[in-house]
Amino acid sequence: MTIEWKKGEALWSQIASEVARDIEKGLYPRGEKLPTEAQFATQYKVNRHTIRRALEELSDARIIRTEHGRGSFVAEDVMDYRIGKRPRFSEWIRSHNRAPIGEILTVEEVRLDSLPEAEAAGQALQLGPDDMVVLLERLGAADDRPVALSRHIFPASRYPGLKEALQKNFSITAALSAAGVADYTRLWTRVCARMPDVREARLLRMARTDALLTCETLNATTSGEVVEYGSTCYPAPRVQLVFEA
Repeated sequence: MTIEWKKGEALWSQIASEVARDIEKGLYPRGEKLPTEAQFATQYKVNRHTIRRALEELSDARIIRTEHGRGSFVAEDVMDYRIGKRPRFSEWIRSHNRAPIGEILTVEEVRLDSLPEAEAAGQALQLGPDDMVVLLERLGAADDRPVALSRHIFPASRYPGLKEALQKNFSITAALSAAGVADYTRLWTRVCARMPDVREARLLRMARTDALLTCETLNATTSGEVVEYGSTCYPAPRVQLVFEA
């Protein structure tokens, strides 16, 4: 396919418009991987720099998304994450008719002062710097698409056996239940936006130029005992936060 020059419009812009029209017509379904830069360059008989500029334009317009090391994909609909009293990852993903998939990255018992968020976690959990905590880090996905990278910190002395329970269960709710916590709710949530670091971009398969929404949270039992301090990163192109009254 050859794109003919239109007066006053750059070739990369014409290619971007052509690909966008093909996406709108369903030639590239939602979530499908697009041809590579080299394949597009052959298709349109242009150099790869022109194709790269066209794809950047589509990415900026949120028509496509770029996953680190994997290529470009047609953007899916943005998922609403409702900030309610009971944080439940699996329920959130299933509410969008997708399968919750999780990978545990870290489960370990460490001194609080060894963690980068030690000061904030200590204040929230009412712990001293030399207290032991259970650290859980995990990656959550909707089907095959990463949507959340989270760190969870629990007071180790309050919940004996929690580390082992977390190693066996991706569900935090199930692990806490095994450790004696029947129910827990969110006390507060603090939200900020920032850019991802190299590791976050790699794990979430996102561009480093896209923003992260970071939720810092504190959860407690129904009797008021503080259970967990955590922070979760959501890729802004895939997830939007909805606060319930």
